[in-house]
Amino acid sequence: METNENLIEVLNDLIRINNDRVDGYEKALSEVEDIDLDLRGIFQKMANESRENIDELSAEVRSMGGEVATGTTTSGKIYRVWMDIKATFTGHDRTSVLESCEYGEDAAQEAYDDALATDADLPVQIRQLIADQKAGLLESHNLIKKYRDLHQAVN
Repeated sequence: METNENLIEVLNDLIRINNDRVDGYEKALSEVEDIDLDLRGIFQKMANESRENIDELSAEVRSMGGEVATGTTTSGKIYRVWMDIKATFTGHDRTSVLESCEYGEDAAQEAYDDALATDADLPVQIRQLIADQKAGLLESHNLIKKYRDLHQAVN
């Protein structure tokens, strides 16, 4: 039974980081200008990606008889407060928003690395699910980094 509890906690940690991601990208959407259609589309896609991840992870938690986490991480809450403070001083320019998003993407990668390195006994299908989601999030991270680098190069 302890194995299931440990596994459920690992999956719930990933649900929380994806909840952070959804909140972060919704905040980013509110901070970019209406003319930033490229970023608006990317941010919406990434929020949806995390919603899909949450659905998949939640199904696994429920299949083990666990209760699905609904909140966010403490670090995610701190991060959003930091984003608010940073926006007060630096404004809502594209570079600042992209830098904040990259910070969040780094946190997501770290959470998925921790999940894959956990002492909990991960069944093959769950390990594969986590690895697949991590790969998708890495693509998102690299896209955000590319946009940030491109924007810094032209400014």
